[in-house]
Amino acid sequence: MPKQKTHKGIAKKISVRPGGSTKIGKPGMNHNTGKKPTSFNRNGRKGSALSSADASRYKKALRG
Repeated sequence: MPKQKTHKGIAKKISVRPGGSTKIGKPGMNHNTGKKPTSFNRNGRKGSALSSADASRYKKALRG
């Protein structure tokens, strides 16, 4: 039986922390940040946590 491949699109967007929780970047932080408010850019650096339902789905895709 062939090996399960890692979903590379998801792997580039999220990271699994050592405790098992998943971290994902905030939306809107990739480009055109010069015209956005400074507070928006500052808050975007923190990233955000995924919901438990999404996290379980994404972890299955990353299992590879």
